[in-house]
Amino acid sequence: MLPTNRFKIIFPEINTVDYLELSFPEEQALSDDEFFQFCQENELIKPERNKEGKILIRTLPGLNTSRRNVHITVELTLWNRTHNFGLVLPNVGFYLPDGAMFSPNVAVLSQASWENLTKKERDQFPYVCPEFVVELMSKSDQLKTLQEKMQNWLANGAKLAWLIDPAEEKVYIYRPQQSVKIVTGFDHIISGEEILKGLSFDLKVLR
Repeated sequence: MLPTNRFKIIFPEINTVDYLELSFPEEQALSDDEFFQFCQENELIKPERNKEGKILIRTLPGLNTSRRNVHITVELTLWNRTHNFGLVLPNVGFYLPDGAMFSPNVAVLSQASWENLTKKERDQFPYVCPEFVVELMSKSDQLKTLQEKMQNWLANGAKLAWLIDPAEEKVYIYRPQQSVKIVTGFDHIISGEEILKGLSFDLKVLR
């Protein structure tokens, strides 16, 4: 049993970077179970972990980011009710094959992937890459950082990924072994292509 509050942290207000980075000596590196507890004990932040084992801390989103996140989740949920693809999961952590743990704003996991998970994985962070992810930029995020993260999603098995930049009204669409498609302007409707068949997402709701 881990000591209570062992991983509780307090950060000063920092506005010059899109995330804070924590590193532990190799002999003190957190196990996956310890990292899960770290996330539970620091629920007011959004910890992730890159493949090098460094913990990345992002700030809580503002009202507009949360509003848009809800719109995306609702639209995907309505589509999923009709098409029975699997599960729509906002803000869930996933342990990826390269050792990273990332948490997209919204993920869609197939029913087959869900059924392959153990009970422990369903209760904590699963060892699986979702088929589809959405990353929604907030004012504190940097485009380059998120673009690198999107490539990491693809490298670990995602079949389709959207990076949405509300400030510029742009959507970067990522698919394995294809160039990035950029949709400019929220007057467009984008599709789930061959991965999420039948999905049509009207970007106007994100304004």
